[in-house]
Amino acid sequence: MVAKSGSWTRQGEAFWRAHHEAWKRSDLNQRQYCEAYDIPLKAFGNWRAIFKAEPQPPERKLLYRRRGFSPPLSPLLNPPLSHPLSHLAYPSSWSGSPIVPRAREGHRRRFSEADKRRIVDEATQADTSIAEVARRYGIDRRVLRRWKVELAAVTVPTFVSVEITDATSSAEERMA
Repeated sequence: MVAKSGSWTRQGEAFWRAHHEAWKRSDLNQRQYCEAYDIPLKAFGNWRAIFKAEPQPPERKLLYRRRGFSPPLSPLLNPPLSHPLSHLAYPSSWSGSPIVPRAREGHRRRFSEADKRRIVDEATQADTSIAEVARRYGIDRRVLRRWKVELAAVTVPTFVSVEITDATSSAEERMA
């Protein structure tokens, strides 16, 4: 890098940018790096100030998951389910694994109205907690609460008997 005559030859921006990136990756301080690569400390410091003043692209933020990825669906680990869910096939005490396996990555599970009603009925029993029932079925508590509200809003239509009378006869009854 030093010319044979002993004077430093002027280098371009690409040269200094490459050294700047290499210095950032190294464990050396600025003085040690310049001595190791036989480059002038003052010129390196000037170019470093220029590069530092440039607008930097925003750093990419890593998104972390609280839980790990979904477990692999294997017939040995998760036996196939008979649909609709049957309470006879599953013990009432939670053994640690959900009754319904987690959905595959990028997919959603679908619950029928009967399954939703059965799960909500189980959650509304006096001696159970919503969180425990939600964990057992592998769903979020918010989903269970939403189902509870949705199912409460759905009412069975009731029939009322209506008697139609003539309007003139009711007016005569009022006058009398």
